[in-house]
Amino acid sequence: MKYFKKLVGERIYLSPRTPEDVEKFTEWLNDFEITDYLGRSDALVTLEGERQYLQSDSNSQAKFAIITLDKDEIIGTISLEKINQTHRIATLGIFIGNKEYWSQAYGTEAIRLILDYGFNYMNLHSIKLNLMSFNERALKCYKKCGFKEAGRIRESRYINGKYYDTIYMDILSTEFTESYIKNKNI
Repeated sequence: MKYFKKLVGERIYLSPRTPEDVEKFTEWLNDFEITDYLGRSDALVTLEGERQYLQSDSNSQAKFAIITLDKDEIIGTISLEKINQTHRIATLGIFIGNKEYWSQAYGTEAIRLILDYGFNYMNLHSIKLNLMSFNERALKCYKKCGFKEAGRIRESRYINGKYYDTIYMDILSTEFTESYIKNKNI
């Protein structure tokens, strides 16, 4: 698989997402250990369904595969979705599908790269996200990246026989002051 170094960090780079990774995404999106954290374990993802989704979504402005610099290996995906240019807001989506890379700050690095891109190249003002209250690893990562809790909806998600809160978080462009993209010129 050929990847392109759009946003380069210390250990990873973000490459435009492509339908050629359909088997890897389908594998990850049918793994309860991954999808429970995404709140998507109730969805059945077929190879053809995922292929259609990736093809219809392939011209997106900010949807990337997360690739390791040392091995050129895809380990996950990150995106800015629901982009509203009038209000200058977007929603962050991310998951690390390769479990060998969990809890090693690869998600933190990917988030910082896409925040740099979103605020400094796409001229966004606010980037938001939501997560389930049991996802402590993600909550810690988002706080580390500068996100603040904006609210929660109690017992809004039903997963494996139990209800969980949905936590809403956001970060403003004025709160993001670092530069993480290594391959930019100015």
